[in-house]
Amino acid sequence: MFAFRNSLRVALAAMTVACFCLPSSQAFQAEPPSKPATAAPAPGSFPAQETVTVQTAPTATPGLKEADTAFIMICAAMVLLMTPGLGLFYGGMVHRKNVLSTFQQSFVLMGAMAVQWVVIGYSLAFGSDQFGGLIGGLDYVFLKDVGLDPHPVYGPTIPHQLFMIFQCMFAVITPALISGAFAERIKFSGYLVFSLLWATFVYSPVAHWVWGGGWIGQMGALDFAGGLVVHLISGVAALVCCLVVGRRNGHGQVEMHPHNLTMTALGTGLLWFGWFGFNAGSALAANKSAVAAFVNTNVAAAAATIGWVALEWILKGKGTVLGACSGAVAGLVVITPAAGFVAPMSALMMGLIATVFCYTAIMMKNKLGYDDSLDVVGIHGAGGLLGALLTGVFAQAGITNDVNGLINGNAAQMMPQVISVLAAGGYSLVVSAILALLVNATIGMRVSAEDEDAGLDLSQHGERGYIMGDLIGMSEGMESHPA
Repeated sequence: MFAFRNSLRVALAAMTVACFCLPSSQAFQAEPPSKPATAAPAPGSFPAQETVTVQTAPTATPGLKEADTAFIMICAAMVLLMTPGLGLFYGGMVHRKNVLSTFQQSFVLMGAMAVQWVVIGYSLAFGSDQFGGLIGGLDYVFLKDVGLDPHPVYGPTIPHQLFMIFQCMFAVITPALISGAFAERIKFSGYLVFSLLWATFVYSPVAHWVWGGGWIGQMGALDFAGGLVVHLISGVAALVCCLVVGRRNGHGQVEMHPHNLTMTALGTGLLWFGWFGFNAGSALAANKSAVAAFVNTNVAAAAATIGWVALEWILKGKGTVLGACSGAVAGLVVITPAAGFVAPMSALMMGLIATVFCYTAIMMKNKLGYDDSLDVVGIHGAGGLLGALLTGVFAQAGITNDVNGLINGNAAQMMPQVISVLAAGGYSLVVSAILALLVNATIGMRVSAEDEDAGLDLSQHGERGYIMGDLIGMSEGMESHPA
């Protein structure tokens, strides 16, 4: 037994020595086969060189800039966030029985418009000129030839697909803006069909006119990020839909207060945040134009926020949260077409002018008798129109291009601005009316009186936004207006 233990100890010691003597990475591996012997080189000759394969990095795409690509990817995501932000902004201003339906009218377009855009919308907006610059061709249907290399015109330092998806976010939110005008009474099926038709026959053609090489862009009109393409045409369409759908039950007879202004304020914050991507991203590069748009966006929104609250204080004795939110959005709207073309103090002036102009436009709806539920016409329509005209007034050469406006000695710039406003607004008015009347005559745009009284959350979606027990029902019974 003693001898066996001594033998075991000797064996373990030998194994330990072997492990330490061998290289650690080869201690338990077979030794690789040795290379065959080679003859010594002849005197005066050089040894044969071994062929070595070197792995190289992928060839860089000419013109592509990683910083610009990363910047526009972030901006696209920020613009997408604006759509649910819009849903919260609108949702807080309606009665609680309509909060989900109002939010859904924004949220669902994140799906519907994105599909429409990649199938045909992008091609109609940015395809080759057809009919003298009136609309884009079918070059890019189903994203044919929309690859990962830069387009020579549409963002020459970013992938073409990135330009496409950035523009997609604009196409998503634009028809969603219209939904605030006929909130609390629109049929969901009619709304979806109208939105898809409107995006195809109004949004894409006007986007082509302005940004896709069409006739308005060729004329020299300035629209940096969508004063015409987004706000003016959606505001005009909102007015048309108000008239086609009609007023809410009880409008002008009972008070219709917002049910959750905290939600509206949160939505405003998300819109303000996303608007930096909306405007600065429209430079399509991380450059001084983007910086100017970023700064001007904040300056105009801040000026209009303070201006609106001050105006309410003067006229009503109190500055409201809803007023601050309305002012912020009005300032953001008015600076959109000018964001990359003006200096910060011009943006400040534009924000203050927008306060008075949009406030007055909202007050006019009561005198004219149309029911623009959430003031889409007064803020987006009027603000987009004002912004497009003021861009021609305050434009300054050297920021994005070499074009000056009226106050910088170029009165001629006002002509293309006026023509573009009349053309885009008039086109949206006529085509939106045709589409709304068509949908209303076939599918129907408005819910029944019973469904409107029950609330669109239940009648259109079979859901409730708030389930808080019998206490809610008791409180609803004490209100002076329907919930």
